[in-house]
Amino acid sequence: MWVFGWTGESGFSARSTAEQVTAGIDGTGLTAIVTGASCGLGLETTRVLALRGVQVVMAVRNVDAGYEARRSIMDGIPTAKLEVMRLDLSSLASVRNFASEFVSTGLPLNILINNAGIMACPYSLSEDNIELQFATNHLGHFLLTNLLLETMKRTAHASNREGRIVILGSLAHIFTYKGGIRFERLNDESGYFGMSAYGQSKLANILHAKELARRLQVQNHKLQVSLHYLLQIM
Repeated sequence: MWVFGWTGESGFSARSTAEQVTAGIDGTGLTAIVTGASCGLGLETTRVLALRGVQVVMAVRNVDAGYEARRSIMDGIPTAKLEVMRLDLSSLASVRNFASEFVSTGLPLNILINNAGIMACPYSLSEDNIELQFATNHLGHFLLTNLLLETMKRTAHASNREGRIVILGSLAHIFTYKGGIRFERLNDESGYFGMSAYGQSKLANILHAKELARRLQVQNHKLQVSLHYLLQIM
């Protein structure tokens, strides 16, 4: 489609690769967390960040898959600085454990990329008794961001380098339930539709990004929030 070749103000298009976009950037000294880093967009994001010298913590639900992904990256980039840590975003306890373990490492945090997610799956509840897509795609990332925000603020001020929080959205947010997010009926199985539930969770991501950006701007912290959309909806 023509839209994929359209070049924006940045000089890049939807066809531009991560390597093209980051060409010439030196990320040495930066630390990033990428959720869902063992496959897909998360894996490629991790690979290119490592290529540019960024130390990346690969936050993954399946640790074995995480180590396999780490090996695949290091085969091509032997100098890559990669750490694998377990994070199940559908579990609030797991999110808290991950954040606590990361903070205890004493590592700085310049970049947080909220990438992981599930899509249009059959009805299911998380261990916290919350509809699984909403729990994984939104609530897990919302809590993770809040728990790591102070570390990011300290890092930005200590390094005098602007931090960045990236939240992955999707054009599928337009397919949410009529009326938007069904806060009063999140766990309603009788009215559940997988794609609408996915759209609901992605709409929540967008609202989270916009409000977080507004608050950080008002508080004048050296942090920026980026909202990135997936063009594909299936």
